[in-house]
Amino acid sequence: MTVSDGYQHCERVVRDQARNFAYGIRLMPGPKRRAMSAIYAFARRIDDIGDGPEPPGVRLDLLAGSRTQLTVLRDAHGRRRTGISVLEDDPVLAALADTAVRYPVPLEAFGELIDGCEADVRGTEYGTFEDLLPYCRQVAGTVGRLSLGVFGTDRPLKAEPLADALGVALQLTNILRDVREDRLNGRIYLPAEDLAKFGCTLAQDETGRFTDPPQRLNDLIRFEAARARSWYDEGLRLLPMLDRRSAACTAAMAGIYRRLLERIADRPSIALDSRMSLPNWQKAVVAARALTGTER
Repeated sequence: MTVSDGYQHCERVVRDQARNFAYGIRLMPGPKRRAMSAIYAFARRIDDIGDGPEPPGVRLDLLAGSRTQLTVLRDAHGRRRTGISVLEDDPVLAALADTAVRYPVPLEAFGELIDGCEADVRGTEYGTFEDLLPYCRQVAGTVGRLSLGVFGTDRPLKAEPLADALGVALQLTNILRDVREDRLNGRIYLPAEDLAKFGCTLAQDETGRFTDPPQRLNDLIRFEAARARSWYDEGLRLLPMLDRRSAACTAAMAGIYRRLLERIADRPSIALDSRMSLPNWQKAVVAARALTGTER
């Protein structure tokens, strides 16, 4: 397994599985596009374990295995070695090890992502938004900080919190998009405090439809959408700190999710009944506007 083979594998993962992120990643120049693909592929592997069909104990063991891989990867990076067998035999690790040599990627952030996926497996619920916020930073803010290592910036101390904030915005959008699907899988991410505020329980009938009064649910979703907007407003302050192509990549990713958020807020009843998404043509328009600097 050569490094080139590893990058090609990671780029295939992005093409096949990154239905939203791919539109931004493809705007990057080749070396950075490959590095972003390696980051996404390893993050996707961890996320897939957390959402997998295996019993919780098995998934926790698999996540522990990912943590061991991360330790090996960090050790290899510390010695600037990529030739040990555990990396050579795994295309994603081979590519990620090379990425970590080329760019100041904070590999320890993957450990936080694993922490968040472990919380998923254990079925953690959240009493307040302050309880939910660390989880959002673990599963999405980490990807923002990892990406920033590839993008590069001359203002890292100011840029890192903004990359983290943009990740929080994207995760809040994911949560709103997946309320029904997550509930069917026994998960509730919306804070219990917010549910109580709007008199909602997220109970479902035998068909999977929510039994709470529709207007209460609509108000709840719009409240959460307004919170997500504030995180986009904060996170998008990152764009002027990036070079043109990195800013375009970020604007495309954020733009797709932000438009999805607005669709959910406009028609919450539909979002609560099915999994909303943007059509591919609209994603392409957002990416094109991001490249010209008109998507902000």
